Amino acid sequence: MNVNINLNITESASKEFKRSMAESDLQDHLVRVSVQAGGCSGFMYGLGFVEKSDIAEDDLVEKFGDVEIVVDKKSLLFLDGTTIDWVEDINQRGFKFNNPNATKSCGCGKSFQ
Repeated sequence: MNVNINLNITESASKEFKRSMAESDLQDHLVRVSVQAGGCSGFMYGLGFVEKSDIAEDDLVEKFGDVEIVVDKKSLLFLDGTTIDWVEDINQRGFKFNNPNATKSCGCGKSFQ
């Protein structure tokens, strides 16, 4: 069975992942995108860097530009169709998740329902 990660990573998000990885000397790592229970709306987004040796057999890996993204199958159910963007303006600075599956999200943008 072939399963694709249906995520969109904007160019600005990809550049910020690469910048952060270079700054932390993690160029050989992958970006893990996840969803966990918690936050003020029920679920919260997770971002982190992982080594290839820490990827589980059932994790899905896909390359977006210069960045490899890892998602576990359970998180993928919540992230289907999501766009991850990097926003830097007078009001906010950080990764923004535009999730078509979210029925409600909190003001911080890090949790959803």
